[in-house]
Amino acid sequence: MFKQFIRLEWKSFSRASSFAANMVIKVFMILGALYFTAIFLLAGVGTYYLIKKELHQDPLVVVSKFVIFYMIFDLLIRYFLQKMPVINIRPLLTLPIKRGTIVNFALGKTALSFFNIVHAFFFVPFSIVLLVEGYDPVNVVLWHIGMMSLIYANNFINILINDKDWVFWTVAIIFGGLLLIQYYSFFDITLVTSVFYYGFYSTYYMALIPVAILAGLYYICFNYFSKSLYLDTGLKGKHEIAETRDYTWLNKFGLMGTFLKNDIKLILRNKRSRGTILASVMFLFYGLLFGTGAVEVYSAPTWKIFGGIFVTGGFLFTFGQFVPSWDSAYYPLMMSQNIQYREYIASKWWLVVIGTVISTVLASFYLYFGIDYYLLILAAAIYNIGFNSHLVLLGGAFIKTPLDLASSKRAFGDKKAFNVKSLLLTFPKLLFPVLFYAAGYYLISPLAGTTFVAIAGILGFALRNWVFKQIEKVYKSEKYATLAAYKQQN
Repeated sequence: MFKQFIRLEWKSFSRASSFAANMVIKVFMILGALYFTAIFLLAGVGTYYLIKKELHQDPLVVVSKFVIFYMIFDLLIRYFLQKMPVINIRPLLTLPIKRGTIVNFALGKTALSFFNIVHAFFFVPFSIVLLVEGYDPVNVVLWHIGMMSLIYANNFINILINDKDWVFWTVAIIFGGLLLIQYYSFFDITLVTSVFYYGFYSTYYMALIPVAILAGLYYICFNYFSKSLYLDTGLKGKHEIAETRDYTWLNKFGLMGTFLKNDIKLILRNKRSRGTILASVMFLFYGLLFGTGAVEVYSAPTWKIFGGIFVTGGFLFTFGQFVPSWDSAYYPLMMSQNIQYREYIASKWWLVVIGTVISTVLASFYLYFGIDYYLLILAAAIYNIGFNSHLVLLGGAFIKTPLDLASSKRAFGDKKAFNVKSLLLTFPKLLFPVLFYAAGYYLISPLAGTTFVAIAGILGFALRNWVFKQIEKVYKSEKYATLAAYKQQN
């Protein structure tokens, strides 16, 4: 049966509408994977000798001391980038296939994820170096098994995080609390964690603890998803009391007002879209890393405009990156109507502009760090409105990711709010303002750098009608490819 699943998965992958259309993206993904594989491989070989030479300490003790932060960072990266196991569940439920087989295959897919395999390129070479340097072979093998078990435990924790809110908040509070305790020197958590991780090597039984944790997490995930594999329970939407809001004051904007009303209702009613509001609030505080000097590398002048772009563009990036995917459920119906693309694009543009303005007003507390810092944030807001808003809408034409907003408990559903393609298209949104600011800062003065960024945004705003026409042409050219992508079930 697993062989049949693999064959179906390959057909789903190779026949997808985006398979041939996004070969450039796939090439970049492969190059990125090779790059990080090389980094992990070099780190696995060189970490031992670097620690030995620079710190004159036992490398295994040092690695065991700080591996807690390695695990936390791994889980954080997984949450934003790793996709969940996706299987087209509904057709399989009508066939004589055991639920356990479906669940085991879906969970087993995650074992082959790059986010798991890449860690082997660090721990395998590091373990080999330990053996070469005379460490006890049995203990090294136990330490390696313990570490890799925790890596795979992170994999299943991430699956639960993406399906259960209480798991997300529990993990966030625990790990966030540990990081705050360590950062503000209330207590050195590595004094405890180093004993735990080094215990995988120094004893013959502690390595069983991560193995037991991994087995327990797999059992929990298996039971959770097995109970969700029913057409009338786990795969149906959650019904709540309906509330009616008319927003009649938007009627004066015509067809664009209708689109705005739909978007406002979508944001207020749907859990995933409401998450963009929470993310926007979190982005507001990102600038504190630059204003307080908490991170040394952020003290460079050009990094401040980078922070300003994030502070004011939280909603633009989180909501805007999935335009028009938010409307994927009824996008074919929209395209069958006499609807002007221009009105549709303008409504999305005004929505992200309003979000940017609100973020800028809420960010006024940055005046505490000086008027120059807040002027930089204002310039970043102008740039987001006049330039990045256009790039976000343009990128939406190429990121054809359908969103299932009607199913609140879709088993093995892809619930990621961020993907690799959107990440690649984010680079120019962040790189250009840094270049504009650096040109003014180093050639003239800091105020000139801020002015250059603001002028770029003003020019973009002035040319918005021409830009909208170009974006409209792209949406029209991508119309049928987008419709085909939204019909993909897997």
